[in-house]
Amino acid sequence: MTASVPARRPVLLALGLLGLAACTGPDDSDPTPAPGSAASDGGGAADSSGAGSAPADAPIAVADAWVKAAESGMTAAFATLTSTADAPMRLVGARSEAAPTIQLHETASDGSGGMSMQEKEGGFEIPAGGTLVLEPGGDHIMLLDLAEPLLAGDAVEIVLLFEDGAEVPCTAQIRDFAGAQEEYASDMDGMGDMEGMGGASDGGGEHAGHEGMGR
Repeated sequence: MTASVPARRPVLLALGLLGLAACTGPDDSDPTPAPGSAASDGGGAADSSGAGSAPADAPIAVADAWVKAAESGMTAAFATLTSTADAPMRLVGARSEAAPTIQLHETASDGSGGMSMQEKEGGFEIPAGGTLVLEPGGDHIMLLDLAEPLLAGDAVEIVLLFEDGAEVPCTAQIRDFAGAQEEYASDMDGMGDMEGMGGASDGGGEHAGHEGMGR
């Protein structure tokens, strides 16, 4: 009887270790993230590297999307749009909760050697694989009758609308910027001289001619 005790001890010890392993489960200290987690796919709210971009499967890639800061009235949005489609794409509008009315604007000659801004009839065509640059002093997207102040450092969601029905959402950063001071075309329907729309942070009527709008 006494001689059999040492022989059983290794067996009991092995069973005890097996039970301990079953209770502890996976090693929680393993730094390797699980597939699909925010750490493994590079996501996370703190990552702002994708700001301004469109979904990966969108027919248009959006880069450097931003909006001029404004307390009220109107302002403009800018971006670089690159087509990933195999056929031309036509940008015909946009929508955003930031403004009930959004128009596409172009730069045109005012007939006296100067340039003015006017609504772009028919929208902007982007060739297959081509690029459309929306910039201060050039083509841009106008946000009218702002629903709330757009403050520098915040962001606004804008959905770009295309002639074929495609919709491309993007996030535009709000920035302070000083620049272009173009005049609106005098025959611009429904726009007049935009007296009192004051999209600039000082709230004056200077936006009668985009003055200070490209900030």
